[in-house]
Amino acid sequence: MANRLAQESSPYLLQHKDNPVDWYPWGEEALEKARREDKPILLSIGYSACHWCHVMEHESFEDEETARLMNEHFVSIKVDREERPDIDSLYMSATQAMTGGGGWPMTVFLTPEGVPFYAGTYFPRESRAGMPSFTQVLHSLADAYENRREDVLKSAGRVREYLQAAASAAMPEAAIGPELLDRAGEVLISELDRRFGGFGGAPKFPQPMNLEVLLRHYRRTGDRTALSGVEQTLRAMARGGIYDQLGGGFHRYSVDMHWLVPHFEKMLYDNALLSRLYLEAYQATGDDFYRRIAEETLDYVARDMKSPEGGFYSTEDADSEGEEGKFYVWTPQEIQDILDPEEAKLAERYWNVTERGNFEGKNILSVPRPPEDVAVEFGIAPEELQEKISTIRAKLLDARAERVRPGRDEKILAAWNGLMLRSFALAAAVLDREDYSDIAEKNASFLMDNLRVSGRLRRSYKDGEARFNGYLEDYACVADGLLALYEATFETRWLIEARDLAEKILELFWDEKRGAFYDTPADHEQLVARPRDIYDNATPSGTSVATEVLLKLALILDREDYRSCAGTVLEDLSGGMEKVPGGFGRLVSALDFYLSQPYEIALIGETGAPDMSALIRTVYSLYLPNKVLAGCTPDDEEAAELTPLLVGRSTRDGKATAYVCVNYACQNPTTDPEELRRQLGA
Repeated sequence: MANRLAQESSPYLLQHKDNPVDWYPWGEEALEKARREDKPILLSIGYSACHWCHVMEHESFEDEETARLMNEHFVSIKVDREERPDIDSLYMSATQAMTGGGGWPMTVFLTPEGVPFYAGTYFPRESRAGMPSFTQVLHSLADAYENRREDVLKSAGRVREYLQAAASAAMPEAAIGPELLDRAGEVLISELDRRFGGFGGAPKFPQPMNLEVLLRHYRRTGDRTALSGVEQTLRAMARGGIYDQLGGGFHRYSVDMHWLVPHFEKMLYDNALLSRLYLEAYQATGDDFYRRIAEETLDYVARDMKSPEGGFYSTEDADSEGEEGKFYVWTPQEIQDILDPEEAKLAERYWNVTERGNFEGKNILSVPRPPEDVAVEFGIAPEELQEKISTIRAKLLDARAERVRPGRDEKILAAWNGLMLRSFALAAAVLDREDYSDIAEKNASFLMDNLRVSGRLRRSYKDGEARFNGYLEDYACVADGLLALYEATFETRWLIEARDLAEKILELFWDEKRGAFYDTPADHEQLVARPRDIYDNATPSGTSVATEVLLKLALILDREDYRSCAGTVLEDLSGGMEKVPGGFGRLVSALDFYLSQPYEIALIGETGAPDMSALIRTVYSLYLPNKVLAGCTPDDEEAAELTPLLVGRSTRDGKATAYVCVNYACQNPTTDPEELRRQLGA
């Protein structure tokens, strides 16, 4: 018989609906039961694509005896961290404070009031390697709650105090200035892995926001060490197994330091952030390699992660048919069965496919040798090699499509869609791809029509239902995506929508007294503490994105109050950026914008006309991270009323015209793309 999770929409929760555990979703019903029966709460947090979440379910939650213990002594609550980042953030802070580490599945034991007193991550079915078994943990904590209640409450009280203090704590401030940016760049350069690219050792995560800081550092200072670190990393990732060599798109992370063996799940947010980074690397260098990887990644999302209505799905699992990575790996025989002999020989050499394999007897495809060397070995030009590989890739991809696919989490999250929207909007302009523009506009319309209810964003959408109040990151990331779409299309609707979301950000999340953003709206349910996650981790914090959005809108809309609010955040978190820039990558980029003299560019001309398109292409051919862009037709009064940048602007001699201003000083209007390039510092 199915438990209460059968009524939920989250694929992760639905995966547990047939467990013998008497699961509850997070909500008043479960909390009231815990208070009424005076039972501790067992809170289990994970997500659909989490491999060890599946392992713990199979070992423990599907086991009748374990379920009996849970049902007898605890009120068990299951949470999808992607739906409820507030709960995840709050209890992850507690887990890290109590254990010194964290991760998923996260297992936290709470008093009936929701205060943690014990925490961990994965617990095995049988004790091993110094880890207690899950049943040992259950017995021990049930006994402690029943027979040593005072000790439990003391522990909970200390954790409550820690969480409340952490939510309101202020960091020491540092001087806001170019020196802070210099230090951030120098620290990140010193942390680069000069052998394999990226930061640190195994496991190795892409860290696109910190790579963006280095790209900006290069743009600002001309330091080619920063650029070479970015390029080495981007090439190593794209040639490694962390990148899906056939289908495009990046897996979550590499378990080794040289990007070969991935944890095979694919997350929408990784591919949003990385596709944008590769686009920006293409702008900065002109190297078509980065363009290709960006396009392949976006094409993967468009093909495999887009709903018919226009939203983007959340994740794809690592496992299929019960095996991690099975969908993605190959044997030589499988390749030989699909390709002709010469193609198979080339494919095996190019992707390093061997009988021995590199992953449990099979092969994760990677490109360990420079393609130029492979071309020389086969006596063909590099261009011909790529043509042949493209043909081979298509054949193998078609064959792979016949395999059992990994599970896909089809809930649509506002924040992650906002990140992906920005990438498609940027790609539409940089690559002059009308299909990408169509995808971006359809996504924006979907978000505004389906995830906005009574003027407020919802967090999650699935099966026709939008659920959960939106968090700061939802409002900020969607506003960021809409702003990028406006700058790519000059459709004033998207600028208005971005402005309206910015107003909601200040209304719902800004604490004037504290001078800070909180992650939950002021009218959110009361938790142990009001969550405030300021760090940029796998995804940027809502605080960082909101700060950058406000800075850009301040210029476009001439809103000094927006700039003032953003400046307060940057001052407040300056000490963090100084001490641990790697934890504030997106915020450091916002600081770079704040301290710069951004280009304010206005383009006036007829939409779709060749002369207007030439000016747009010129702007987007350059890596200009610190700019805002507005545009309209000569007779668009609505746009001029909305955007002071467009007031009094007209075409010259009937030709599309560009106006470039910096710090209240404007250069001569120009209709010449080459002159525009010069004015933009090219």
